Amino acid sequence: MKKTTQFKHLLHSPRLEFLLEAHSGLSARIVEEAGFSGIWGSGLSISAALGVRDSNEASWTQVLEVVEFMSDATGIPILLDADTGYGNFNNVRRLVRKLEQRDVAAMCIEDKLFPKSNSFIGERQPLADPDEFAGKIKAAKDTQRDSDFCVVARVEGFIAGRSLQEALQRAHLYREAGADAILVHSKRPDADEILSFMQHWDVPCPIVIVPTTYSGTPTACFRQAGVSTVIWANHLMRSSLVAMQRAASRIYQEESVVQTEPHAAPLEEVFRLQDAAELRAAEKAYLPEKRLETVGA
Repeated sequence: MKKTTQFKHLLHSPRLEFLLEAHSGLSARIVEEAGFSGIWGSGLSISAALGVRDSNEASWTQVLEVVEFMSDATGIPILLDADTGYGNFNNVRRLVRKLEQRDVAAMCIEDKLFPKSNSFIGERQPLADPDEFAGKIKAAKDTQRDSDFCVVARVEGFIAGRSLQEALQRAHLYREAGADAILVHSKRPDADEILSFMQHWDVPCPIVIVPTTYSGTPTACFRQAGVSTVIWANHLMRSSLVAMQRAASRIYQEESVVQTEPHAAPLEEVFRLQDAAELRAAEKAYLPEKRLETVGA
């Protein structure tokens, strides 16, 4: 099944579905092996892995290069966190074409201004004009060639301190413009804004949420509220940071890797995730015997 079709089925699944963040080909493969049905190509995590801020400091082509490795490494769909679409409607049209070429199943764009700021930094961030943002959505849907490619519209009203009424108005407008799903974002420590939104959402359009700050809310609450998809948005990156910081500090202090080795993955596991065995088999199929002896040496 095409990745785009997989993702569309995921959005409309009768059960609550989950996406996990990845930021590289290796982390994407780990997400797939863990059993997830889809991947969140996190803008925050990709930026962090590149050592820059989540403020469009990495260009869209640099992000696209990372996502291409992620797509090549996996067989499950990727929903790319495409920020504001990296510009106006014309940038969005080009982005859609490039994502389809790389077998990326879907993109999520948010109704903030370019360059964006991470939603968890600062208060009352400025929002895009809703009609202009709706034009971006329409441009994306008119551009796609694969009818199953999905555009998820991210409503940042709660992030910007706006009312429930405005969040609902924006969500309805974006849905009418052609959005395949609505992502409602909140940074409260509880899920009150999300649950209030769900109580008033009466449109047959999937709702996606990101419980980063309200992760303590029981998942059953989201299921009962009618949420389609939950994104665990940055947890592989954050977990890896802790592990790397501990390892680096200990190696520096002890001038040895002896104590960190038991907590590190064996090289064989790295080679397995890289699919080194496939290359060995291909070498036997395609290299002459003399060259094989050189490779083996």
